[in-house]
Amino acid sequence: MKNPLILDIKGNSQDDGPGIRSVVFFKGCPLDCVWCHNPESKRVECEISFDANLCVDCGHCREVCPEKAVSKDNPFYVDRDICNLCGLCVKECPSGALDMAGKALGVDEIVKKVIRDKPFFDASKGGVTLSGGEPTLFTEFLGELLKRLKQEGVSTLLETCGLFAWEKFEKLALPWLDAIYFDIKIFDPALHRLHCGTENQVILENFGRLATAGKNSNLSLLPRTPLVPGITDTRQNLESIAGFLQKNGQKKAALLPYNPLWPDKCSKTGQACRVEGDLAMKKWMSREHISQCESVFTERKIELV
Repeated sequence: MKNPLILDIKGNSQDDGPGIRSVVFFKGCPLDCVWCHNPESKRVECEISFDANLCVDCGHCREVCPEKAVSKDNPFYVDRDICNLCGLCVKECPSGALDMAGKALGVDEIVKKVIRDKPFFDASKGGVTLSGGEPTLFTEFLGELLKRLKQEGVSTLLETCGLFAWEKFEKLALPWLDAIYFDIKIFDPALHRLHCGTENQVILENFGRLATAGKNSNLSLLPRTPLVPGITDTRQNLESIAGFLQKNGQKKAALLPYNPLWPDKCSKTGQACRVEGDLAMKKWMSREHISQCESVFTERKIELV
């Protein structure tokens, strides 16, 4: 797909960059992380989403479905193998339990939606964050959107997994970016393939290129590592990442504390939770454990933000 589907545009965010921001969530990601906190963002295609907590069991969706894909007997309520995405069930749903995950929005439409909050951006030194999913899957679209935002005087920030074609990204997107939040999840390539679906050589190479580019520009680059029980939070993984950051001249990083609420989101788009029996994945991390993870970086004089 040349143009992305957009999952959501969230205004008044203070968690995705400095100041008050609007966050544009792209649909589609080249990784397949076991712990993905936005499982609805993995596929580039539109999907039917069903939230059982909102369902009032009125039955209208089952009555109007021409493919008979909606049934309480289905494991995830909607049989997505036969659903043709006509959207009739969504239109008939009075409670909002059914929704279309992913909507086609052009650059003009996105800019029009976010520019309304420019006074808040200006007052708080905020701006627009492009997240996902993975926005760099759509580099041409991404570059055009970033350029338009900069023309409107809006600060731009990209959240990325780092798996993209460097040459195209450098030419089309990088010139219009003020900041990049770059995720480095797992350092060992075999473990990265096991838990994220692909090796990480390109990711690490891209980070090195951005670190070099940042030395000669005003680009703000922040490496981030999500803490995931038994996967990314091991001392060996964190020491490897911290050492890599040191070699690339990085003095700041972020560790993202684990949020155990994501497993409940998988079923909404018909995905089985791959860590269903892992009790550690269903608990919040203790402050003590987070502090132990942080010490790996602080011992190397890397400031955590």
